[in-house]
Amino acid sequence: MIKRIATALVLIPLVLLLVLKAPLYLLAIVSGAVALLAIAEFLKLTTFYSVQPMTVATFAFVAVFFVFVIFALSYRTPLVETTAMLYGIALAAGIAPFVFLTVAMARSDLRTGYPAAAASAFAFVYVAIPMALLVAIREQPAGAIWTIYTLLAVWAGDIFAYFVGKAVGRHRMSPEISPKKTWEGAGASIVASVIIGTLWMQHAPAISATLLRIGLIGRRDGMFGLEQPQLWPIILLSAVVNVAAQLGDLVESLIKRGAGVKDSGTILPGHGGMLDRIDAMLFAVPIVWAYGAWRMMQ
Repeated sequence: MIKRIATALVLIPLVLLLVLKAPLYLLAIVSGAVALLAIAEFLKLTTFYSVQPMTVATFAFVAVFFVFVIFALSYRTPLVETTAMLYGIALAAGIAPFVFLTVAMARSDLRTGYPAAAASAFAFVYVAIPMALLVAIREQPAGAIWTIYTLLAVWAGDIFAYFVGKAVGRHRMSPEISPKKTWEGAGASIVASVIIGTLWMQHAPAISATLLRIGLIGRRDGMFGLEQPQLWPIILLSAVVNVAAQLGDLVESLIKRGAGVKDSGTILPGHGGMLDRIDAMLFAVPIVWAYGAWRMMQ
């Protein structure tokens, strides 16, 4: 527990500073690096399923994709950025299976080709696309506020699920996949995400003014006056984000349980691997990005 708290106390300020102050290219590079670390852990997990992963080809494909992300989000025109991301993601996801199958043709044992290509294509969609969308949220109008909202909603849900589940949890949610998760913890998680997410957005104008005054954000990155969204859509969005985050956590637990391991890695003391740390975010981020894209098109 002490290691878990200490790691969080170090990482959270760094993440928030990165979100608020880092230029686009640096945020994209860091997000890409996190994606590569998580994908490396995922591909290692696939070896327990008798898959021989194509790590180098996967890394190369993801790296090229994040270079595209930097260019696609450099227009500073929200509608153009959103359109470019949609087309780019659709194209990358569409060609990924064919790229990896083509690479697999060079293998001496052709029986290993398809499983490896499938694992690489899934890793790209599962990890790289959501991490790219996190960068895209930051580049939407009021992007700093929405990015931190996403992080807070997921973090609050995770913290309350752990402590409430440990204290009063009695009814197991999915004992075969994640024995420690309870319905009591899941309910507390939803409530926490709704409360924290709603409070953050309700106070977003004041928070934005403070961040602007001390020079941590530009005016485009904050939320002011009539830009503040209505209450009920935020309550609903926060609940949906939380459910998505909990599903993301369960999906990674399913992958680990099938592989017979407890953590995806050891890179983060007290937290396990990088994939362990971002698993909930991978499902929550596309929800927030899609909501922001929908709002821009209204």
